[in-house]
Amino acid sequence: MLTVVLLIAGVGAALYVFTLLATVVVEGGLAKHFEHRRQAHMIDTLHDHFILCGYGRIGRVIARQLKRQNVPFVVVDRDPGRIAEARRDGVLAFEADTSQEDALTQVGISKARGLIAAVGTDAENVYTVLSAHVMRPDLFIISRAATEDATAKFKRAGATRVVSPYEIGGLQIAQTALRPAVVDFFELASSSDNLDLAMEEITVGEASSLAKRSILDANLRQRFGVIVVGIQRPDLRMEFNPDPDVIIGGGDKLVVLGRPDSLKRLETEAGGHAGAVA
Repeated sequence: MLTVVLLIAGVGAALYVFTLLATVVVEGGLAKHFEHRRQAHMIDTLHDHFILCGYGRIGRVIARQLKRQNVPFVVVDRDPGRIAEARRDGVLAFEADTSQEDALTQVGISKARGLIAAVGTDAENVYTVLSAHVMRPDLFIISRAATEDATAKFKRAGATRVVSPYEIGGLQIAQTALRPAVVDFFELASSSDNLDLAMEEITVGEASSLAKRSILDANLRQRFGVIVVGIQRPDLRMEFNPDPDVIIGGGDKLVVLGRPDSLKRLETEAGGHAGAVA
């Protein structure tokens, strides 16, 4: 009788385990598990990347631009449907609440280049910005503002830049109506699909040969075939259309217009890094 009981129990346990495994495989749980592990491994390898919080209408536009510019980034959203949509779009995505410090830790905030808060509401974005600023006070943080009076709140929470899509959209429409040729030019210069002309910001290193020299002495136009549109100083002061005798300092950001290959050569000479100017 003991042998019979053990046989029945053993066969029953084996059938139960087999049923569980079959259920996991059939329902896609095993595939989801391996997909989750693959995503976690890819997130661990990220460095100097952007954390994009939110994959709504604005988040999808931002993701497309970052992807076209080959900029590493990870999407964080607590909506499973949006996470699934992001992964279908070929985007690295992590399901979590962006206002939680644990979630930001898991997506590598300590190694991130910046954070973009584009969640649905201003309240959620404020919590996200505040959490990120507490963890990384030096992090470059951009936040979306849905209302006009939210800018000051985001600044106090730690946002480096605050952008209102509605205000920018309205200005774009007005400029298109008044100066369509100017708008077409800037769209052409800032588009990643344009192979003949590009506008970039290039950081000048302290040890660069360009530092402490004037634009004329550096001979940027003749050597690299670029036009210096502006210079942003380390204190964020912007000088538009600088004179030839203006001195380039270490840490300055040159906003230049030229061919992509020329900009790459200038970037190497400057000893900094380039980022697309939108």
